[in-house]
Amino acid sequence: MTQVAVRTHAPAAAEAEPLLLSERPQPGVALLTFNRPAARNALSLAMIETLHAAIAQLGADATVHAVVLAAKGPVFSSGHDLKELTAHRADADKGLAFFTQAMTACAAMMQAIVACPKPVIAAVEGTATAAGCQLVATCDLAIAADSAEFCTPGVNIGLFCSTPMVALTRNVARKRAMQMLLTGEMISASEAADWGLVNRAVPAAEVLPSALRLAAEIAAKSPLTVAIGKSAFYAQAEMPLKEAYAYAAQVMVDNMLARDAEEGIGAFLGKRKPEWKGC
Repeated sequence: MTQVAVRTHAPAAAEAEPLLLSERPQPGVALLTFNRPAARNALSLAMIETLHAAIAQLGADATVHAVVLAAKGPVFSSGHDLKELTAHRADADKGLAFFTQAMTACAAMMQAIVACPKPVIAAVEGTATAAGCQLVATCDLAIAADSAEFCTPGVNIGLFCSTPMVALTRNVARKRAMQMLLTGEMISASEAADWGLVNRAVPAAEVLPSALRLAAEIAAKSPLTVAIGKSAFYAQAEMPLKEAYAYAAQVMVDNMLARDAEEGIGAFLGKRKPEWKGC
């Protein structure tokens, strides 16, 4: 694997090790790995800003066609860094400014994943809770270990998982989402797959290889077509039916005029492999 530096404007982290590792395990695929296992890969402000910067960087990189997000240690992410948040209660404003900054930054990072033109795949080998569960729901696809667990436990500590709720309710049926949000109970990987939170559950040793294979399969497609499709998917999902069809029809027309669509259709009819140009 080729390691690639992640440039970021995030504040310098207290840890000696980088918060996020970036590698290129195969052509067209970037692998980002949370590197705070001792802190349960909690989403500190620095971690949030570092991930946001990495997603922006990879989204603009023409050599990257898909991104896999993994984590070191037994926890994918425990969500917001509660120790960091609690420390700011000693601020003159009782933490108001920092809480606002952290929640706003996290919301912006989650939206950056959705807006990224490259599909982002979560490779979840361990537990994902609160904003960590939100992150899994936010990613376009997710592969989980059959031993992984998921929950939105904020209700248990007096802090309802309101922002995780946004991603959760866009992936999971309402009553199941409410069950997770109101009880804070853990659900298994098999339940997460049945409920639509992840695509499938596999043996732990197969999580990253499965996610990388999925990324490679996507990376072999026209990058333009994938970017058009991802953007259109999220846009139409928020529209009324009639508006969604009108929008999607125009997207199809614009897509048909692209060189890659002409090439792909021609290759299909000619029974040959297409040569994508990304235009």
